[in-house]
Amino acid sequence: MAENTTPTVRLWYSPGACSFVPHVALGEAGIKADLILAQVGAMAEEFQAVNPKRRVPVLAIDDEVITEMAAILTAVSSLAPESKLLGRTTLETIRVYEWLNYFSTTAHAQAVASVFRTERFTNDPSTYPAIRQKGRETIQEVYALIEEKLKASGTQFAVGDSFTVADACLVLLYLWASRLNIEMEYTYPFYTVYVNRQAERESVKEARKIHTL
Repeated sequence: MAENTTPTVRLWYSPGACSFVPHVALGEAGIKADLILAQVGAMAEEFQAVNPKRRVPVLAIDDEVITEMAAILTAVSSLAPESKLLGRTTLETIRVYEWLNYFSTTAHAQAVASVFRTERFTNDPSTYPAIRQKGRETIQEVYALIEEKLKASGTQFAVGDSFTVADACLVLLYLWASRLNIEMEYTYPFYTVYVNRQAERESVKEARKIHTL
């Protein structure tokens, strides 16, 4: 990445997918990015050339192609360090990465993917219902943990007293609940109030327009 120049930034996304998170981060950072559609389930061969993993999101900063959520969000934060998207202190940064890892592993790759992408877990379609049911149970455990942490935190944000990329992850997890047919408002009231507050941010509003969430 070139020093002291304005880089060209591109984000490959799929509507409603986890690419929502870096989209929000870019908005918070005030970074203009070219958005490139890479529809989950119908990705073109051109996209495979960009990312052989065939997963979104993918971020490019000039000629540097970056994959994996934590790496992408770190890259976005590095372009606008004044935004403090990874937290304002070393401990806050640690807590942000704690949330990012939980989001990427337990919440997304394990729980949500079990429901939305069941074929990744088995070659036997007869086991799909059991895998999906387990995924739904796990995501509700995730929601319960988030509810308790938000209730105990006493702040308006996931980490510290300002918006970080962890907040974008928690917003997306909540928005996915409608696709999972999970009632949130009364079961997870603190989480609901928290998301309603974050939903007023311009970065979240703009990303939701593209991701139809």
